Amino acid sequence: MAAAQLSPQQLSDKHRSTLDRALDAITTRAYWSPHPEHPKGYGETAPADGLAAFQALRGTRFELDQPGTDGWTGGEISPYGPALEVEYPHADLDVLLPAMRAGMGAWREAGPETRALVCLEILARISARTHEFAHAVMHTSGQAFMMAFQAGGPHAQDRGLEAVAYAYQEQVRTPAAADWSKPQGKRDPLELRKTFTSAARGISLLVGCNTFPTWNGYPGLFASLATGNPVLVKPHPRAVLPLALTVRVAREVLAEAGFDPNLVALAVERPGEGIAKTLAVRPEIRIIDYTGSTAFGDWLETHARQAQVYTEKAGVNTVVIDSTDDYKGMLSNLAFSLSLYSGQMCTTPQNLLIPRDGITTDAGEKSYDEVVADLAASVSGLLGDDARANALLGALVNPEVKARLDAAGGLGDVALASREITNPDFPDAVVRTPAIVKADGARKAWEKAWEGAAEGGGATAAELPYLAECFGPVSFAVAVDSTEDALELLRRTVRDKGAMTVGAYTTSSETERAIEEVCLEESAQLSLNLTGGVYVNQTAAFSDFHGSGGNPAANAALCDAAFVANRFRVVEVRRQA
Repeated sequence: MAAAQLSPQQLSDKHRSTLDRALDAITTRAYWSPHPEHPKGYGETAPADGLAAFQALRGTRFELDQPGTDGWTGGEISPYGPALEVEYPHADLDVLLPAMRAGMGAWREAGPETRALVCLEILARISARTHEFAHAVMHTSGQAFMMAFQAGGPHAQDRGLEAVAYAYQEQVRTPAAADWSKPQGKRDPLELRKTFTSAARGISLLVGCNTFPTWNGYPGLFASLATGNPVLVKPHPRAVLPLALTVRVAREVLAEAGFDPNLVALAVERPGEGIAKTLAVRPEIRIIDYTGSTAFGDWLETHARQAQVYTEKAGVNTVVIDSTDDYKGMLSNLAFSLSLYSGQMCTTPQNLLIPRDGITTDAGEKSYDEVVADLAASVSGLLGDDARANALLGALVNPEVKARLDAAGGLGDVALASREITNPDFPDAVVRTPAIVKADGARKAWEKAWEGAAEGGGATAAELPYLAECFGPVSFAVAVDSTEDALELLRRTVRDKGAMTVGAYTTSSETERAIEEVCLEESAQLSLNLTGGVYVNQTAAFSDFHGSGGNPAANAALCDAAFVANRFRVVEVRRQA
């Protein structure tokens, strides 16, 4: 164990009040955040300092001084064009994994409060460098700067803090010690002294994602660390830097607090190495957090039998459009939701279910064709100015997204074609506006397709492309026979494909209740009649649950008690009093 420079009392003085506020927030579900959302909240020189710190990382070796380094690897290329040219340590797992376990005893003995406060110190130091992290997120994910700043910075830090609060709450639910006395009538009572200790499962593996490396990574990382588990961070090969920076900060804080820095380590893979599969089935790995494709998520759930696996996979997010009393607001809200980060969010709506006979609105009756045309016009208006478009869209994160967008024209009648936009600051960036494709949602067709899929036949994605996820800036305006059919299609979609989000617009209390019932039965998070500055694809830490863990899109929610409670076990020791 290292010599402590940060005492438990110092940590408590700095962070106990923040932990208490976080505990209160997850109970009240009210808005709260200790992390400023605006770039000016970090000091006058922070923007320039953050950019300079990011630029200083480029073309360097990212030293971590962790055991088992047997070479160097890298190769990140920004979606905006430039190569980062950062080299990271490559680990010999047979050396690194045993070293990570060495500090578990002292970390366990520290107790839930000290572990939580150390995690809060890590988050505080990351927060102070939010501008630097924002550039790292921007140039690995393709997010526009402001989104990278907010989602990759304060919003990610909020999710990490939320996980720490839940972890602390669950661990202190059981007292550390208890005296037990059982009366025996005339005889002396039976008396025992019992202690209860939160014992970690073992090494936790974080498999990072390309699009939101910190936002999706911090909940699992901090949930595991706060419950006593070492964390091995395996970033996506295209998005290493934000998580490498996180590991470096965590190791520094652990050492200063007197703990083994190897409780947090980095595992970067060489091109084509695919170490996630190798790591996932090693006996030392007892917890896995994963965000990414359904195929690999399913593989982890099936094969990583020795580990507790938390996955966020793919889904088909749906919006039911039945009626509205704010037609303009609905269109504006949906246009923004479809455009934000070029639709490269796991929460972005994909299928818009619209009755083919049209809808009732405050602007009069609107036919299916009018709704689709008006939505296309709203998206075009929102993104008509290239500077505004670049600030909302960011860049396409990888060639696969561009390929799906390029193929949209073959999926149906295109109501809104994608257009290329030039980013004057980054001319090599691939920036595209969203496409909207019309689709026929006749009930007989999709019922037949699903029956064929259930029997092992039928190419549902080819015949009815809206039945499968099309990740990126492609959405489908699906003409359904009725709102009732829309609800049944919604039910089948959530049940079979999963959904991170569901949206709906209706002025009917009866329809609203029917939509709620579908989402309650199928465990899908629902947003109703959003017409202002809150969007279906955005969630707030401490208040909103991201995913439910109850449908195929994810087997866990960020963040609830179930997300943290199975990362530790309570071990009891009984002594004769």
